[in-house]
Amino acid sequence: MKYSEAVKPISYFKAHASQVIRDVTDNQKTMVITQNGEAKVILQDVRSYEQLQESLALLKILALSNKNLKEGKYKPVEQSLKDIRTKIDKKVSG
Repeated sequence: MKYSEAVKPISYFKAHASQVIRDVTDNQKTMVITQNGEAKVILQDVRSYEQLQESLALLKILALSNKNLKEGKYKPVEQSLKDIRTKIDKKVSG
């Protein structure tokens, strides 16, 4: 991302809102909107936002898995499958 193209003052956004939104959407760009010379808002198309949220969710899962491994909070796959089968059998018979 070229910051020279991606950082715009709020006055530019107000004057060119439809063009900015079209550009952000069509090109999956991210734009930083400034107010009084300070970054205030990130403008991003929905697809990019969704991808970012999915990536963050996966990173959280990986971090949690890593933490559990370090703390010894895991069990072999065979045991996990056995536990799942036991739960299923209880639901089917109960």
